[in-house]
Amino acid sequence: MTGVDVLLVALGAVAVGSAVLVVATKHLVRAGLYLVVCLGALAGMYLVLSAELVAWVQVLIYVGAVVVLLLFAVMLTRAPIGASDDLDRPGWPAALIGGGVGLGLAALLVDAYRWTKVELPEAGTAERIGEQVFGSWVLPFEVLSVLLLSALVGAIVLSRPDIGRSPGRQSAVDGVDSDGAGRGRSR
Repeated sequence: MTGVDVLLVALGAVAVGSAVLVVATKHLVRAGLYLVVCLGALAGMYLVLSAELVAWVQVLIYVGAVVVLLLFAVMLTRAPIGASDDLDRPGWPAALIGGGVGLGLAALLVDAYRWTKVELPEAGTAERIGEQVFGSWVLPFEVLSVLLLSALVGAIVLSRPDIGRSPGRQSAVDGVDSDGAGRGRSR
């Protein structure tokens, strides 16, 4: 094994370990931070594999934008930040399904390639990748940006119960009319 192989295996172990912690933790914010570690390890693996552009896109898009969007959505919807007891479910069904899917994918890959070496095309340049992304893949990226924007707007609307309420209607959240009188009181 060369030094590159050892580094790739170490980064893979960090990525898998932090991915397990993402789904195993009961703290939502910690899960988001473990996701940052996992995505950062993937970016490191891309750097080891000499795909610098993909590594920086990984850092900018996923670590920089998607995780921040996730954490803002958690904060805006006022989700419980600490440990949640309602998420205490047995983990064996998920482990069984995940293990079965993993074994199925491994069997599929072994059957597809039968341990043969695959000739890789020459490495892409930033110019060729840019031509593909901004040429034939512009529409999917724009659709994704609209989807993320609508998710953020939806999180804001869900976190603010006062948006969309008519001025004379009573709030179910705080039990106070818009004019300040409480429920059940007479004037």
